[in-house]
Amino acid sequence: MDIFDIAIIGAGAVGCAAARRLALAGCRVLVLEKGTDILSGASKANSAILHTGFDAPEGSLELDCMQVGYREYLGLRADFNLPLLETGAMVVAWNEAEFLRLPQLAEIARRNGVADVVLLDAGDVRRREPNLDPSALGALLVPGEYVIDPWSPFLGYARQAIAAGAVFSFKDEVLRGAFDGARWTVETVKARWTARHIVNCAGLGGDLIEQRLLGDASFEIRPRRGQFAVYDKAASRLVDAIILPVPSETTKGVVLCRTAFGNVIIGPTAEEQQDRDRPTVERAELQKLLARAEAMLPGLKDIPVTAVYAGLRPATERKEYRIRHEPDRNWLTVGGIRSTGMTASLGLAQLVARLILGEDSVPQDAPKPPVMPNLAEHLPRDWSTPGYGEILCHCEMVTDREVTAALASSPPPRDLAGLKRRTRCAMGRCQGFNCLGRLSELAGDRLAGLGEAL
Repeated sequence: MDIFDIAIIGAGAVGCAAARRLALAGCRVLVLEKGTDILSGASKANSAILHTGFDAPEGSLELDCMQVGYREYLGLRADFNLPLLETGAMVVAWNEAEFLRLPQLAEIARRNGVADVVLLDAGDVRRREPNLDPSALGALLVPGEYVIDPWSPFLGYARQAIAAGAVFSFKDEVLRGAFDGARWTVETVKARWTARHIVNCAGLGGDLIEQRLLGDASFEIRPRRGQFAVYDKAASRLVDAIILPVPSETTKGVVLCRTAFGNVIIGPTAEEQQDRDRPTVERAELQKLLARAEAMLPGLKDIPVTAVYAGLRPATERKEYRIRHEPDRNWLTVGGIRSTGMTASLGLAQLVARLILGEDSVPQDAPKPPVMPNLAEHLPRDWSTPGYGEILCHCEMVTDREVTAALASSPPPRDLAGLKRRTRCAMGRCQGFNCLGRLSELAGDRLAGLGEAL
């Protein structure tokens, strides 16, 4: 039986980042994922905003990991060919109470090391964002908040981890395990695996994994549904910055912003539910969300909604990240990672490496970062390069060369959702109506669920 140095449970944003960091440090890494692909759980519905941490709890682990992750992402994105939409953000006050809180928010940002924030009056807001509703009283400008591709970074991390020897096992849910004082034996639906250390990055199942392997859970996952609406690409001309609300004591509120793919999104809502696997779209909440978007940006009333979707965040009974490190049992849980997890993922990966290895170093002969295909609308796409074959998805201008390359990549997509995240195919106005037949011809029997989608 193979013995791995570290078994990571969960191939979401944090799991993929941790797998990369540990594999590059020379560890033999196993990643166990119960879904069919990376980002199958909470991570697939991330908001794609690279946060500065300007409003994070002062002195918190969350703030530290966000800012470490932010800096590392900016340092490595060119090597991975990852896009960056330099939008900046505006925390907009829509009433007097919110306006009076802006100076306090600016002071929090400065204490958090984000010193370039600027208070804007109503005239400044209108000059910067003339299409916003004129009722805005002012805003806090945060220049360093950016929009990125929500999926390609983590696929890139997984690919570099695999190049460094990591093994990913999909559709492989962890059932039970035992520690003999030196190593863990973990039973899954597929096999029995052995590893010296366990890193629990199971997201929505993080407390269940602790219960199954340790006999108790240090936190309770309380799934929180977030619904989003995606406006057609014509909406992108209406807004430049990420439009954030003034946060309250209970919620950060909904965000309105462009995407790297040329659309505008509004969301997320925040609704608790019991089901950990199936986030549903609820008409009443969605209508409230659309009404809020159109109140902030009235021009959206004339622009159709291309898609709606929902995701689940692994909220717990407390707001902070839930880290459980038990060196005597070679165990580390990285749990309760909610909306800031995409930004914090690389910082959390560095934390994992320090706690497990006692250091965080990458050898000079580490595999080079993979060059990821660009999916961002503001940069050259594959269709602009000769020899692409045919445009397979006309809504998103996806070529058959891109689809063929994605199907042959490692790790390959195993279902239609995975192919969408790798190429943008079937994600546009027609939602696959015109391209699913051709996709089926190219993919054959390699994608689960494609037949049902046709």
